[in-house]
Amino acid sequence: MAAPRPGVTLTETVLADLLRTPSRRFVPTDVDLGDWSQVEPLFRGLLRRPVDSAASLEEWLLDCSELASALSEERSRRYVAMTQQTDDPAREAAYLRFVREIQPRAEPLWFDLRRRYLELRTRYPLPEDRYFVLDREVRNTAELFREENVPLRVQEAELEQRYQKVAGAWTVHFRGREYTVQQMGRFLEEPDRALRQEAWEAVVRRRLNDREVLDGLFDQLVRLRDRIARNADFPDYRAYAFRALGRWDYTPEDCLAFHAAVERHVVPLLEAVYERRRRELGVDRLRPWDVEVDPQGRPPMRPFADGKELARKGVQLFERIHPELGARFRFLVEQGLLDLDSRKGKAPGGYQATFDERRWPFIFMNAAGLASDVRTLVHEAGHAFHALAVRDEPLLSYRHAPTEFSEVASMGMEVLSVPHLDVFYADPADLRRARREFFEGVLRLLPWVATVDAFQHQLYTKPEHSREERARWWVTVFRRFQRGVDWSGYEEAEAYLWHRQVHLFVHPFYYIEYGVAQLGALQLWLRSREDFAEAVGRYQSALRLGGSRPLRELFEAAGLRFSLGEDVLAPLARALAEELELG
Repeated sequence: MAAPRPGVTLTETVLADLLRTPSRRFVPTDVDLGDWSQVEPLFRGLLRRPVDSAASLEEWLLDCSELASALSEERSRRYVAMTQQTDDPAREAAYLRFVREIQPRAEPLWFDLRRRYLELRTRYPLPEDRYFVLDREVRNTAELFREENVPLRVQEAELEQRYQKVAGAWTVHFRGREYTVQQMGRFLEEPDRALRQEAWEAVVRRRLNDREVLDGLFDQLVRLRDRIARNADFPDYRAYAFRALGRWDYTPEDCLAFHAAVERHVVPLLEAVYERRRRELGVDRLRPWDVEVDPQGRPPMRPFADGKELARKGVQLFERIHPELGARFRFLVEQGLLDLDSRKGKAPGGYQATFDERRWPFIFMNAAGLASDVRTLVHEAGHAFHALAVRDEPLLSYRHAPTEFSEVASMGMEVLSVPHLDVFYADPADLRRARREFFEGVLRLLPWVATVDAFQHQLYTKPEHSREERARWWVTVFRRFQRGVDWSGYEEAEAYLWHRQVHLFVHPFYYIEYGVAQLGALQLWLRSREDFAEAVGRYQSALRLGGSRPLRELFEAAGLRFSLGEDVLAPLARALAEELELG
């Protein structure tokens, strides 16, 4: 972004920059991207177009990217609309119509375009340094493509949408009112232990009501994904997923090493945190409804009243970290690119979607006035800042970094926000409490990542498993990494706790990325303690690279080491122990 002109504020400069959206030069402005009869000719035109030089090849690539961006934004807008109101049949139908009628017809033509690019690339050489990552991605995608998997992908998307619909309907009638399960989280912060237990049990009962439905859905998803992998000549879905996700820099064995390192260095710290919590609460056993409440009996912190206040304070927070970030977040607020409040019918969880043609991010979450909602907002804003940092990149594929680094953008923003949380917590005691809860949350996240990831390794390397085996596997891995909380008497709830994890249904094998990124974010935290401005500067510079460089180089650009093992994790665990005064 250019420096502000004299007499023009930074906010005005940012606004002018972000309102400047690329104009189409290939895709007609009046095309209906939900009508295949209008979309197909665009693919055919690209396939037939003469290319006779490196320059014309680059022009051809830009037009391919423009078409991809337009279709991506169409899908994203329909997906956002559907998740905003999962009980609206029209929104559901519009999304499903796109994934059934456009995506499966486009996929073979994308394959043909990739194959043509690889052939043209040999005839008209392009700069290796600029196109190395793109070439690798295109070659990989082309090698994985199988015609018979196209209809299977449609079935997979439909099953995933069914999970969203089931989970979006999770509401609880509690003490005379109806709440979403996200809103029920407020009661788990109440000092009244009986109230917490009652609320926790109500949510568990609601989820267990859909146990058979969700288990049936997952049976279908596992079988379907295994077929997709075998059609592509892989022994199992794990091997396929690692290739499909472009995991060039680490292997399943590295993930297993991460699990072991977490078990050795982090799980004992989490146990110590839970033991301290048990003593402070004055209970003989720490139960699942005891992990969110303040252990010293203080009332719940309510850092904001509603989504509007959350957004307003978010602007102030990001301005503190860097003025440009504050101006960019203000733009999201003013353009209506946030949907923050929890409500009935809204899909669970939170995400950041990118409208790839306008190159604008959209933040979706289910805020219920909790302290954890602040962290969610900051996390998703980190993704949004990443999307905005690469707006000037013409190639769509380079506007999306590897997920492991995309999550550094979000988790890095979380650690950079820690010194400025007084925006939400004016009382010094609340501020200390929020800081402690944040770092305890980090300790809880790493074992949870290991839990979910280890579970997936079992699921997809043994796809013929029964529902009973699956439940036993979950309990085994859960108890390996989640020690210190007593679930006795609630074994059924424990065995099906994984049903609440949207990634297992909708984003298979997408979870280790959070662990990789957390290690990067914690390194950024240590750097920021030495020189905050320098750490923020390196962070922003790395974001601007998008996905144009390999994963390890992105980490290096931010001043971070890439590793899943003890060499990086052990010293970070010691720093966390010191921060939390665990001795």
